[in-house]
Amino acid sequence: MINEQIRDKEIRLIGEEGEQLGVMPVKEALAKAKEADLDLVKIAPTAKPPVCKIIDYGKYRYELARKEKEAKKKQKTIDIKEVRLSPNIESNDLNTKVNMARKFITKGDKVKVTLRFRGREMAHMQSSKHILDEFAQLLEDIAVVDKPAKVEGRSMVMFLSEKK
Repeated sequence: MINEQIRDKEIRLIGEEGEQLGVMPVKEALAKAKEADLDLVKIAPTAKPPVCKIIDYGKYRYELARKEKEAKKKQKTIDIKEVRLSPNIESNDLNTKVNMARKFITKGDKVKVTLRFRGREMAHMQSSKHILDEFAQLLEDIAVVDKPAKVEGRSMVMFLSEKK
């Protein structure tokens, strides 16, 4: 809220250099802001009494947007990469998939390991769980199991993420 939008009776006013000007009526604070050719901006609306500051509103909005942008830059987005396996995978192929997953995890991504079953393989789902266990064991030096192996429809899924 700025200038005439402020409806409180009394506010705590902070000057343009950051000095405390005390508690005063809104009309008096507006007069001081107009005198300085700046805006009266409500900084802390929940405080008792609300805190307002005499500043250039355009500059204030620009600073807020810049701080928000900086905070966004520092965020790390975590992608989920998927590695698909089949129940009759050979050890060399499994090692290749493990190396792919290792590369993803070292980049900071989470890995979804999917063991897909087709046709008659559906009858032997539980006996194929050892493949996912072996996969997790091969990566235990850099990864930890987020979600253990769980059957979802025609596949068994497990999630791995980087060890902290």
